Amino acid sequence: MVMAAIRSINTVAEAMPQITKFSLQAPKLVEVEFADGRVFKLSAEFLRIISRVVDGKIRSIGGETVILGRRHVGIMYAEPVMNYGVRINFDDWHKIRSYSWDYFYHLGSNKFTLMTNYIKTWKKYGLSRDPRKKMMQASAF
Repeated sequence: MVMAAIRSINTVAEAMPQITKFSLQAPKLVEVEFADGRVFKLSAEFLRIISRVVDGKIRSIGGETVILGRRHVGIMYAEPVMNYGVRINFDDWHKIRSYSWDYFYHLGSNKFTLMTNYIKTWKKYGLSRDPRKKMMQASAF
């Protein structure tokens, strides 16, 4: 039983292509290339709304998690995390713990579905991907 589990883990690890290139095209794009020839261009907005870290900008609407107004978010910088992946810091001061190379591959492979689901959630609740506009206060004369 244990040997079957170990074989299963090893098979998954062997199936995951190795990263060959990571390129930050700040502020709006990350490009990740893998040994199997697949190249994924992932926008800052996509990476920000898919992030697994909870922060104060996340809301639950109708039981669904929604990250508000990140259409124009940018990436300030990315820093390597050993051979594991990269930590991305966004210009809304959101700092991701890290994205593993495997997670980048998953995101790139499923980008269309993940982004479509995100947009459907916004439309379902009549919301927008754009940040809320701050109301200007009238000054007293």
